[in-house]
Order: sequence, then structure tokens, then C-alpha cells
Amino acid sequence: MLCLRVASVNRRALVAGVALLACLLPLAIRPALADSVTPLKLVVTFPPGGSTDIAARIIQPKLAEAAGRPVVIENRPGAASQLATQYVARSAPDGNTVLVSFDTHAINPIAKSKLPYDTFKDFAGVTLAVRFPLVIGASPTVPGKDLRTFLDAARQAPNKYSYASTGLGSMNHLVAEDLKRQAGVELLHVPYAGGGPAVQAVLGNVSSLTLLSYAALKGQIAAGKIKPLAVTGSQRLPDLPDVPTVAESGFPGFEAYSWIGIFAPAGTPPATVRKLTEAFQAALADPETHRKLTQAGFEVMASDGPALDRYARDQYERWNTFVKKASLKLED
Repeated sequence: MLCLRVASVNRRALVAGVALLACLLPLAIRPALADSVTPLKLVVTFPPGGSTDIAARIIQPKLAEAAGRPVVIENRPGAASQLATQYVARSAPDGNTVLVSFDTHAINPIAKSKLPYDTFKDFAGVTLAVRFPLVIGASPTVPGKDLRTFLDAARQAPNKYSYASTGLGSMNHLVAEDLKRQAGVELLHVPYAGGGPAVQAVLGNVSSLTLLSYAALKGQIAAGKIKPLAVTGSQRLPDLPDVPTVAESGFPGFEAYSWIGIFAPAGTPPATVRKLTEAFQAALADPETHRKLTQAGFEVMASDGPALDRYARDQYERWNTFVKKASLKLED
């Protein structure tokens, strides 16, 4: 009789335990399921229409497949990419928010005396996604069909012509200033808040030219609304075989690239950063994504995180040296 009672009690306890486990199990599983569907947010530092935004949107579909979750793009332009960068620096280091940064990431510590974040301490590199030469695109109203002819005209009329940049201290600002000094010309600098507005300035004949990615200028070049004078890379672009490099235009050794890197907030677990790196590398290796990026004038890099961190530091050192040598003022 006692054995039967004990067995009965044990059975009741077992049933109760199973019931309790059934209640608690969904609670235990729910966070894991939520993580699997939490969107990966790509915070882009400039408005739609610029190089950074174009590259992010080309990568987005295959990145979602590689990451196994939705990928959303959030444009946070302003203050030469500082707004977006500060936002990501202060985001939770959980792998759900990353910065799609332009080359201003390495230039801002030079251009700005005080930043609301530490460029080299508050971020963990994920991948140097792409780099690209700048296309010097001019209004059809400016003289010449190539850079050499335009510069000859500019020397005869100091400050008659202007160039639109994506902001003080942006790569296209620094490259233009380097070219100005080597060419011995005076061009008026007009900064804008991104590649889209800079293109519009040239289209509206407010500025004479701009230096942007081929992706940002491709449609306008094809339509004959902007004429390409030169490219700043070491080789001509496949889509612009008749457009010479700056080096070919009388400036041997001249070479400059803009770049787009992906950064996570500092403190993101190394394993999480590696997963992000692998997802981006898989997306960038996809043949269709690679083709679209190449056609847009991007050179796919797909590095690991440490390589991006080193590259950003090298870019900082290069342009910091130039700014000091040129006594260039980068703040209002």
C-alpha cells in the first residue's frame, strides 16, 4: 500500500514538473527566436543617392540571406557623418546595429578638433567592404573635355570655377585640394551634405565640378549631363575607357581612393563580430552582388575586421600629414 502511495506521489510530481517545464520552455526559447528575426540595421552616414548608400543597397539583399535575418538601411546624414557615427557608438554592442562608414571615418579626427566619440576606440572593424576611385565630373558648360584642358583654363581665371564636395574634410575635399596644389590652380570649394546634393549642384550649374564615385555619377554621365574629366585611381574604369587617370593627365603617381567600411560598436563580442564579417564577406562574394558593385565602379575588398582597423589608421596618418603640410583649414 505504501509503495503504491509513493509511486502515485512520484507520478503526480513528474506530471507537475512536465507541466511546469511546458510553461517555462516558451519563455526560454522566445529570446533566441527574437534574436533570429531581429533586423540587422545598417546605419548609413550620408543621404540616399551617394556612394555609401548605393553600395549598402547593392549589398543588402545577399547580406540578408547570409545573415539569416532582415537587413534594414537607415540613413542618418549630418555633421560630416558624425551623427550616424555617434549613434552607432552609443548603440548596444549586440551585433544588431553597424555603421556603414565613408572615408570620413578616418578624416574626421583630423578635421574636427572635438568629436563626440573616439574614432579608434569606440568601434570594432567588421570589413573594408569596397574602395573606389573618384571621378572628376564637370558641368558641360566648363571648358575642355579632359582634366588637362580644364586646368589650363582654370589657371587663367583664379576662383572662377568651383567644386562641390560632400563636406569639409571629406575625401573628395582633400583630394581636390591636393590636386589644386599640384596643378597650381585656384578653385572655390563649396561643401554639401552628401553626394546627392553635390551632384545636384553640378547639374544646376551652381558648382563647376565634383569628385565622386562612378556609381554616384553614372546616370548623369550616360545622359550627357555631367562630363567625366579624369579618375583618381591607378587605372581607367572599364566603363570609361576613354577617360584618363589623373596620373595620365600630367600628375605621375597621383592616386586616391574613397572607401566604405563596416564598423560595430566597441564591446561587441569577438564571436559576434566574426559572424558579421562572415556574413558581409559572403554577400560581397556573391557573383551578382560582385558584378553590380564592379559595374558601379566599386572595387570589392571584403577584408576582415583587423585589416579594416589598420587601413583606417593608415588613411588617418596619410591625410593628417597632408593637411599639416598644406596648412589646410578643415573647420568653419
